[in-house]
Amino acid sequence: MKIVHLKERMDLVDRAIDIFWEQWGNEDNFKLYEDCIHQSLKNEDELPLFYTLLDEEKIIGTYALLRNDMNSRQDLCPWLACLYVHPDHRGQQAGKQLLSHAVEEAGRLGYHFIYLATDLEGYYEKYGWDQEGKAFSLSGESINVYIKAT
Repeated sequence: MKIVHLKERMDLVDRAIDIFWEQWGNEDNFKLYEDCIHQSLKNEDELPLFYTLLDEEKIIGTYALLRNDMNSRQDLCPWLACLYVHPDHRGQQAGKQLLSHAVEEAGRLGYHFIYLATDLEGYYEKYGWDQEGKAFSLSGESINVYIKAT
């Protein structure tokens, strides 16, 4: 398994857009994902950055580093978002590999901390993430914010 920045594999961009949108989008926001990912390809080391986990040539996982994960904590940056592992590859440390890569990338970019927002409890703590507080989503719901030093 190998993690690649989408800019390194332009041949995967259209499929990656579909996967990011299928997992995290809705019927109203395909263009948001499509444009955001295409715009990100113009930058080398500036957020947002989109990554895929490949098993041979098949995309089996994703994550993104963003300026903000569309929540009320605009004061925090960068955000780990869009963490996904295909169900056939869960339980094989793929999520751990993606999380470790995200922390390393944030550190390489000069950030001392990385954040994520989730309603999932118990998963990120296993990998050393600490709950930092709460944020509010676009719908107004409270969501947990986690932090990890890079």
